[in-house]
This record gives sequence, structure tokens and C-alpha cells, in this order.
Amino acid sequence: MVAMPITEPDPATTAPDPSGTEAGLLAAWTALLHRCGAGADPEPYGRELLRRWSEPQRRYHRVAHLHAVLRHVDELAGHAADPDAVRLAAWFHDAVYRTDRTENEERSAALAVRALTAAGLPAERVAEVERLVLLTVGHDPAPGDRDGEVLCDADLAVLGGTPEAYAAYAAAVRAEYGFVPAPDFTAGRAAVLRRLLALPALYRSPAARERFTAAARANLTAELRELTGQDPSDTP
Repeated sequence: MVAMPITEPDPATTAPDPSGTEAGLLAAWTALLHRCGAGADPEPYGRELLRRWSEPQRRYHRVAHLHAVLRHVDELAGHAADPDAVRLAAWFHDAVYRTDRTENEERSAALAVRALTAAGLPAERVAEVERLVLLTVGHDPAPGDRDGEVLCDADLAVLGGTPEAYAAYAAAVRAEYGFVPAPDFTAGRAAVLRRLLALPALYRSPAARERFTAAARANLTAELRELTGQDPSDTP
């Protein structure tokens, strides 16, 4: 990546433009990097991230998902120990996303380390962002990991939407894996759904737990039943 002049944003502005436009997201990114101590121009980094989030193979993990996660992070920020580290992790958590490859989260974390180090952020915060991005492999932060809880809750908030919104999300995920034969996709997707349902808790922060848990469990259970023809409660 190219190196980064910091423009002077309003330091009180922590959320992206509500419209989720590229200009709004870039403004939020610039403000975030400024607060975090970057010593070079943030815009090229932000544009490169938005380019990645706009790659043609993406159907769900696109800029709209990035914007949604950032919005949920802002809503849950009072629970986080370092909300800006969580925001940085949100920007990078699916920055590398290839459905025909593995280790997307690990590659995204490595990208975060390279980019944020080059931008001049302190090593401690870079390491925290790397750790947070890697948590999205399993979405199972340790008890008391408040930053991890906020990031994972924001990333999984889509599961707790209306049935219609969840159906659109599930269809977009299937489209991302359109090259996978139906039996293989069904087996893999069912395994993901069972893993999520088996987590000790889908959401860890109090606000997300109260807001999303019931709907998320209903949505996951309904999709699993549709995929397998079985009631999840009847399976081991």
C-alpha cells in the first residue's frame, strides 16, 4: 500500500456518513486514523480498503456490510475498552475475502498489520487490531474480552434481523458460493449454522444480547431446518 497527510476532521465524529457513501466512509476512516495517531495520508489506504470491499466476487461481504458493522460498533461502543481499535478491526475484518481460498481472516489480519504499521500506528494498537480480526474466525471471544465482544456482536448482528432481511443475507451468502454444488454447500452451510447455534452465547455485550439473540436463534434454526429437513433440536 501507499503511504499516508492527515486532514483535520471533527474529533467528535466517530460514525460514518449514515448513507454509507464512499465519501462518508472515507471521512470516517480519515477521522479514525487521525485519532489513532497515523502519520501519513489515510485516504489511499481507505480507498484501497473500499476497493477490496467492492470486489466483484462479493455478494454479502461488501461495502454495505462494512458500513453495517461500523454502525453496530458505534451503537455498542460503550461496552468496548478501546472502541477505535474495534473500528479499525471492523475495517479490516473481511478486507481479504475469496470464497475459493481459506484463511481469509488470517490474510485480513496480516493486511491490517502491514497497513497500520506503514501508517505509523503504535505497535500495541496494531497488535490489538490483529488479534480482533483473528477473533472473527470463530466469533467466540473469551469472557471479559470487551473489544472482542463488540466486534463479534457487530459482525453477527445480521443474524438477528427480520426474517426477510435474514433471507436476503442467506441468499447473498449462497450467491458468493455459487460455484459450489448444492449438496456440498448444504453440508458446509449446515455445519456453520450448527457451530453458531452451539456457541455458549451468540452475543456477549448486554445490548446486543437483548436486541438480537431471540431473532438470531430463530433465523438460524429456520435456515438449518430448511437446508436439512430436520429440526436442529433433534440432532446431536
